[in-house]
Amino acid sequence: MGLDQDVREQVSAALGGDVFVDDVRVTPAGKRRVARITVERPVAQTVGDSPVEPLTLDEIADATRIISDTLDASDVMGSQPYTLEVSTPGTDRPLTEPVHFRRAVGRLVLLTLAGGERTGRVLATTADGVDLHIAGTKKQQPHTEHVPFAEITKGVAQVEFTRPQSTSADADGETEA
Repeated sequence: MGLDQDVREQVSAALGGDVFVDDVRVTPAGKRRVARITVERPVAQTVGDSPVEPLTLDEIADATRIISDTLDASDVMGSQPYTLEVSTPGTDRPLTEPVHFRRAVGRLVLLTLAGGERTGRVLATTADGVDLHIAGTKKQQPHTEHVPFAEITKGVAQVEFTRPQSTSADADGETEA
């Protein structure tokens, strides 16, 4: 078992079920090492349309203290000094697994499919795919489309500086954007 996996096991056990360890990377940096640990809010194993809220700064700070104390109390990092970096996944993380799409409910995503690209807002996930709200154009009315996970070759959440509060239809049948 490698160092990354050893650190993951130690840290996951210490955090319990409150915070999920997404990734662990321990890399050399001169005479030190850097332990980069990415954490997220756990997602229920069920599918649905409820957005998963990101961790707050206070929750990340609490997780950092627990991780630091755990690594200092164990010998998993050895005697070599290290720097600890704890963060959440950035907006540039690709959407590669169904749980990533579950976390992206309410977000605008760009999907690359075998037959082209789709841009839409994730409404919900199902056992086999994702439901998107596709905005209307001059040639096409706004609509909902189900895209099976098997057809998605790449997915990326889009950065939005002002995300709409709701994607529900208004009285005219148009969707707020």
